[in-house]
This record gives sequence, structure tokens and C-alpha cells, in this order.
Amino acid sequence: MNQTFSDAKILKKAKMLRENNLYPWFRAIENTVGSRVSVSGKEQIMIGSNNYLGFTHHPEVQEAAIKAIEKFGTGCTGSRFLNGNLSLHEELEEKLADYTGFESAVLFSTGMQSNLGALAALCGPRDCMIYDSENHASLIDASRLAMGPTFKFKHNDLESLEDQLQSSVNRFKRVIVVADGVFSMTGSICPVPQVRELCQKYGAELYIDDAHGIGVMGDKGRGTVHHFNETENVDYVMGTFSKSFASIGGFVVGTKEAMDYVRHTARSFMFSASMPPSAVATVSKCLEIVMRDDSIHEQLWKNVQFMQEGFAQLGFYTYDSKTPIIPIFMGDDIKSLKVTNFLESKGIFATPVISPAVPKGEALIRTSYMPSHTTEDLTKVLEVFAEAKTLFNIPTNN
Repeated sequence: MNQTFSDAKILKKAKMLRENNLYPWFRAIENTVGSRVSVSGKEQIMIGSNNYLGFTHHPEVQEAAIKAIEKFGTGCTGSRFLNGNLSLHEELEEKLADYTGFESAVLFSTGMQSNLGALAALCGPRDCMIYDSENHASLIDASRLAMGPTFKFKHNDLESLEDQLQSSVNRFKRVIVVADGVFSMTGSICPVPQVRELCQKYGAELYIDDAHGIGVMGDKGRGTVHHFNETENVDYVMGTFSKSFASIGGFVVGTKEAMDYVRHTARSFMFSASMPPSAVATVSKCLEIVMRDDSIHEQLWKNVQFMQEGFAQLGFYTYDSKTPIIPIFMGDDIKSLKVTNFLESKGIFATPVISPAVPKGEALIRTSYMPSHTTEDLTKVLEVFAEAKTLFNIPTNN
């Protein structure tokens, strides 16, 4: 008998939202240029993207992708182990190791595969993983794949982390603490120096998922670990290319020995087709540009400061974010969806975040900014949010 999903709660919820014109997902973007997109024939200012450096339309980046296709074709049709290992892959791994300050790097086909593969390989049956309660879904899934037990600590709570370390270090061969560098929903930053101190105190290793920090934080975007000057004290850093580096894929860096072990044991690396040539060339060119052009980060942080100050003047609660991710607290799920619809009607593309992605009662609208936003763009965003604040009685930061 065929299985039916008509009674699934998630589908009932989606149906209800569609019937009330509140369904905000899977919006078909028809065209995109810089910080502008077209949806249903209407141009909108994009503030719901992870394109932190605005590289997706950079002419040099596009040209590099095209040239890679002309030389290597559109895909590798196999894993790195077999026929999918290009000179481009190895060159990019060397660049990433040098860029992040680690000995060696391993490329994966997606960011999620990076975490699933590396952590499952690094954490064996006699090891344990301790992770932040607000870690990305890929880290949570990686903890399920890992052979050893996993424990979590309260978000950015050092006392909670130490409690877990105290109860674990004498029971397992290896303890790995895992945390996002920049947390994707609220833009909060892991206190890397303090976490590292606890790891050293109890002999644990430290793995930082820097998907939202690499390319943005630190000198020339070298990442959150570099931002805190902790590169020599962190064991592993993971990053993605689907955000600052305008492509798809991911990587993990660490010691040469550890990365060689990951290459030979990480199943999502061994049994997945490798990154296509155009994607690899895109990332490589993005790295070249950030290393030579400081104006990109200067404009990014200028825009971020403009929006931080603007939202503060309007009285919004933004979780004190110090990153290009600036969340606007809404509280109520339905209010978040209604405000998203209102923003769209005014030409602003933003992203609602509701439960279970955040705890019940903590719904927000996630906004993010890039160098390509003009002052005119940002001013309009603030004007529309100011109007929404009154119309929807959005909570203020009193």
C-alpha cells in the first residue's frame, strides 16, 4: 500500500500558511544582479542572502568559472579517489591551507558533507563529541553519524561547557568540542579564546565550523579563529564556499596528518563526486581578490555599521550582532511571516526564522548585508522596517 503524507503536521502547517498567503519559502528568484533580485516580475533589494562579499556577479569570478568549464568541462563525474581529482582541487587546497594558516586542507562537495564526513571520521567509538546547543544542523547530524557518544552545552555558556568536559575527559580516548564560529541565525560569535582555554585545560580538541565566518571575520576574511588570533591553538576549522565565496562546496583544515586521515576515511568525501571545475575556479578567484582588494571588506563593514546604527535608532532588538548577519527580533511566528510579506510588498527580500529553527516565542527576521548594497538600498530598508514597526507592533529594545 502506498504511504501517504497528507496527515503529516508539517504539510498541514504548510497548507494553512499557503491558504492564508503567509507561506514564505521557495520563492522563485527569476533574476539577480548584485544586491537586487526579481521575484514574480518585481525587483527587490536582497537582504536575505549569504552572499556576504557580493562575489556572485564579480566579472573576474564569472570569467574564471567560464574558463574552467572550457578547459575541464562541466563536471568531474567521479570522486577525488578515482577520476575526479583535478589539479584545480589540489591547488585550491594549498591556497586554503595558506589562507587559513593551517598545514593542510581537504575539499568536500558541500559544506554539510564537510561536517558529516570530517567529524564522523575524527570521532571514533571510544571518543566523544561535545557541541554547542545552537550549532548548525550539519553538526547535529554529524554527531549522530559519529561512532562515539555526544553531549551538548548551553549556547556560548562556558560554565556549561566545563561541566561537560569535567564529566567526559576521563571516560573517553578523545574529546572534541564542536561549535560554530559565527552562529547563522543570530550572528553571535563563539568566544573562541575562552573555549580554547577550557579545551587545553581538559585535554580536548577544538573544531570550529566557520561557514558564516570564513571570508568575513579576521584580516582579509581569514575567519573567526584568525579574528581572535587563535589559529595555532585550534585543531580543526571547517568552512563553506556557498556564502562568501560565491560557489558550492566546503573544506576542513588541520594538521597534515589529520587531513590525510580524513581523506582516507571520510565517507562523504570518498563516495561523492568532487566539486565541479567551475565551482573550484570560482573559489580560487574569490581568494585572489580578497587578498589584493581591501576595499571589499571596508565597504562590507561600512554597510554593516550603517545598518547596526540604523536598527538601534529604530529601537529593534538585534541580539547585539557584530557580524553581517543582523537578526530582528519578532517574537511571534505569525508576526514574523506577516512582516516578511509586508517587506516583500515594499520591495525588500528578507528571511523569516520561526520555530523549530528557533525556540518558540523567539521568531525573528534574519537580515544580512554585502558590499554591493548602496546607501540608497540600505536607507530604503530602514524606512520600510520603521513603517513595519508601527504597523505590526514589533517589540522594541527597551
